[in-house]
Amino acid sequence: MKTRPLGRTGIDIAPLVLGGNVFGWTADESTSFAILDRFSGAGFNAIDTADVYSSWATGNKGGESETIIGKWLKSRGNRNRMVIITKVGSDMGAGRKGLGAKYIEQAADASLRRLGVDAIDLYLSHWPDPATSYEETLGAFQQLRKKGKVRAMGASNLDAGQMRTALDVARTHNLPRYDVLQPEYNLHDRSGFEGALRDLCIAEGIGVITYFALAKGFLTGKYRTKADLGQSQRGEDVGDYLTPRGMRLLDVLEDVARRNNAKPAEVALAWVMAQPGITAPISSATSVEQVQSLIRAASLDLPASDLALLSGIRP
Repeated sequence: MKTRPLGRTGIDIAPLVLGGNVFGWTADESTSFAILDRFSGAGFNAIDTADVYSSWATGNKGGESETIIGKWLKSRGNRNRMVIITKVGSDMGAGRKGLGAKYIEQAADASLRRLGVDAIDLYLSHWPDPATSYEETLGAFQQLRKKGKVRAMGASNLDAGQMRTALDVARTHNLPRYDVLQPEYNLHDRSGFEGALRDLCIAEGIGVITYFALAKGFLTGKYRTKADLGQSQRGEDVGDYLTPRGMRLLDVLEDVARRNNAKPAEVALAWVMAQPGITAPISSATSVEQVQSLIRAASLDLPASDLALLSGIRP
């Protein structure tokens, strides 16, 4: 499978990243192993997770996703073939949160133990932390890299102004910069990335891996009424998309899918992959069947006319 350079990290990844947010939640360990086997077996090489996944599930405390991934890596002996992406900063309880230097090193060590690896390939700050300076956070990342615990660094959920400031601080203080951004971006939710933030990433050579590439599942097409929201545990997150614009988008998405002998979700992912500045979208799967759909999406080459049609659906 053809890979893409992940910004200036020196890391190459396949055009789609597997989301690990479902591991230990809607996918138990054995199902997660089957998903990971099929995904890696198809030539994909990047897995996204976070220390906080999946703390929201009953009985969990955080770290479950990393633990499952770590067990899978050990059992398959394929660490050198996989790119592991994880994050720090979300609230893990008991005061464990934020981007302070002391906490970042503690959190990184905990993630390394759960993952069972010597180094994290890409370590991301999960959310902005207004209580901590970029200089302190980037300095902490620098120390992790010097110790060989992290290969590359990035950030999630920064806007254009925040990203610009972080880059300026890195230059001024001779610190490692954020080389990757993880923003929310999909066919429905575009304004947060398109424009100044995308322009900045392209100009600075920053890799971009997007989350919620299927708009929390809305772009699969299975949610069209409030009655549909009970189809899955994530259905309650989709209600805000049930608008006239959302329905119009689904109609066009399904038309394009029929013309290309594909599913709406595959078309939605292929659209993201084709957008300027995007390295790869992140998408999760709760079954091997869904992984098969991800595989098809990565090879779907949409005609320019269909890409333009989909892009033209604005608020």
